[in-house]
Amino acid sequence: MGHDEKLAELKKRRESALAMGPEKRHAARTAGGVLSARARADYILDEGSFHEVGLLAVSEHPADRERSAADGYVCGFGKIDGREVALSAADFTTLGASSAIIAGKKLRYLSEVARVNGLPQVLLSECAGGRMPDIMGARGMGRVAEGLRYARRRETPWACAVLGQAYGNGTWQAMYSDFVVMRKGAVMAVSSPRVTSVALGEDMDPQELGGWEVHAKKTGLIDAVAESDEQALDLIRGFLSYLPSHAGEAPPRAEVPAGAGEAGAGVGDLVPTERTRGYDIRKVIRALVDKDSYFPLKEDFGRVAVTALARLDGRSVGIIATNPMFKGGALDVEACEKIISFIVLCDSFNVPLILLADTPGFLVGSKAEHERVGAKIINFLQALDLATVPKFSVILRKSYGQAYINMGGGRSDEMAAWPGAEIGFMEPGTGVNVVFGVRKEDDP
Repeated sequence: MGHDEKLAELKKRRESALAMGPEKRHAARTAGGVLSARARADYILDEGSFHEVGLLAVSEHPADRERSAADGYVCGFGKIDGREVALSAADFTTLGASSAIIAGKKLRYLSEVARVNGLPQVLLSECAGGRMPDIMGARGMGRVAEGLRYARRRETPWACAVLGQAYGNGTWQAMYSDFVVMRKGAVMAVSSPRVTSVALGEDMDPQELGGWEVHAKKTGLIDAVAESDEQALDLIRGFLSYLPSHAGEAPPRAEVPAGAGEAGAGVGDLVPTERTRGYDIRKVIRALVDKDSYFPLKEDFGRVAVTALARLDGRSVGIIATNPMFKGGALDVEACEKIISFIVLCDSFNVPLILLADTPGFLVGSKAEHERVGAKIINFLQALDLATVPKFSVILRKSYGQAYINMGGGRSDEMAAWPGAEIGFMEPGTGVNVVFGVRKEDDP
């Protein structure tokens, strides 16, 4: 075969790989408003910046080589807002982007290059699970488990979008990540409903098994929900803008918007003077931080706590706050889990922490004890104590008991309190009742 024939063959293979799966599958997805893997990569990356690796990869099984374009994954390097990133996009039209040996090698290579060179990773996830027969038997499982593919050091930020069915490796990618956004209609679970039905006799709708509402409101395993592929990708761009490219540098400083700080002058009007009246702490946060910089995480989970990235004077900060709008601001198990995750994120990537406390304490009782609230309180406290980033705490109206300590009391680098703020072992009325057996209702 001469050079011309070889070049023609190379061109043919490239065109086949770029076409991805069958056209009818692409047409059906496009009709449903779903972007292809390559369209997703083009959308999130700066125009013209993508350099693909592994384009000509195919399945190691001869029978699958003609239908396994890029072995189901578009991988490469590009830029987001001028910063280098590594990106993988699952191509569900190619064998369901199922986990296979060659695809796994591509993903491991991408991760290693990103780690060594200090690049954030973007994972656009869809996966039908493990590809059989690739991973069947001892030989298949041995190759899947080889090396340190499951050892992630938090050296660079990982952001994942779950944009369809994500079983097996699709879920693992999300669980490794620092930020997970899920498009409505997508599903994330360890095993598919079909496997669950065969193995356990449990028939379940995919959305009930692992839909966006399950993970946004019940498990807290995702950080944001999107209406479309485009919105999910925009959220990843937004998230990465608050973080450095790697743990060895500070987050980038953004331009301070015009009028920043003006809303803070009226923040006192947002907080009632009566300590038992509810209000939404999110309004206070928005008034304090740079305009339009409030970026909440896990907003529908553990709603007693607010965890959000934001900016002050153009610099990234992490906000942890109790919200009296929910359960009076009493911290529960879900709030603890949410805060722990956020502290780890901020500490890993050099984002200072600001804690805003307005809380009567931790929510106790049989339900809380059965959910191991004691362990969660200490996990929360350890995460805060071990964090090496600057910590600044503010008490707005009250902070009682162990919650005072967990929200930075005596532990932050600096601490402030609003005039009239109360600090104590417990809420005064409860304390009087415990010590003297007197209730306000009985003896005003």
